[in-house]
Amino acid sequence: MNQKQLFGAGMRNGMPVCLGYIAVGFSIGIAAKAVGLNALQGFLLSLFNNASAGEYAGLTVMAAAGSYLEIALMTLVANARYLLMSCALSQRVSPEMKFCHRLFLSYGITDELFGLGIARPGYIEPAYMYGAFSVALTGWSFGTMFGVLAGNVLSARLISALSVALFGMFIAIIIPPAKRDRAVLLCVIVSFAASFAAANLPVIAEVSEGTRTIVLTVVISAGAAVLFPVKKPTGENNGDVDSGQDV
Repeated sequence: MNQKQLFGAGMRNGMPVCLGYIAVGFSIGIAAKAVGLNALQGFLLSLFNNASAGEYAGLTVMAAAGSYLEIALMTLVANARYLLMSCALSQRVSPEMKFCHRLFLSYGITDELFGLGIARPGYIEPAYMYGAFSVALTGWSFGTMFGVLAGNVLSARLISALSVALFGMFIAIIIPPAKRDRAVLLCVIVSFAASFAAANLPVIAEVSEGTRTIVLTVVISAGAAVLFPVKKPTGENNGDVDSGQDV
């Protein structure tokens, strides 16, 4: 394929991701409106932070009147998985790829776009990824903007109902892996219990919600990593890795 064909292939494969991002971005926009952001700010929020969990975590801290430092730390923790995805993608990048392409590719890494890139055989082609980015991230940014605009015209009761969709999205994220893996299920239960306890214990409850969330996220994830380490894939030789594993 030439560069134009690769870009077109990326756009085609990125279109389903775009449609999903519009729906989820709309929910993020409702949450952004609730903390006082306007349509342009919501658009820029999603344009420069391509992560639903990271955005929602940041909006949660903003709603709790947290500091800039708390927002930065919470976003870093929520988006830490992209460091691992970047390391994985770096093994599929041609040594001759220019630094500017590496930089732009790192900007567009999300769970779904990482899956598109890692699923292709051979070296990752920048033109293909740019095609996927162009439609997926556009849908994400405009979806958020539409959510903010909808928050300006819809009733407060309807906005409150729509905001539940975001919690539904997170439930949809955690339930499938929790059903497959007891370690994940245990982490979910511990997270709910610890969050409830931290919000009600006399001394800890006085700490800001953003700081409590950061501390609990780091402690629980670190404990899970120590108690339930991910086993290396086994095969007849060291290079025999199941290509169908979750990404």
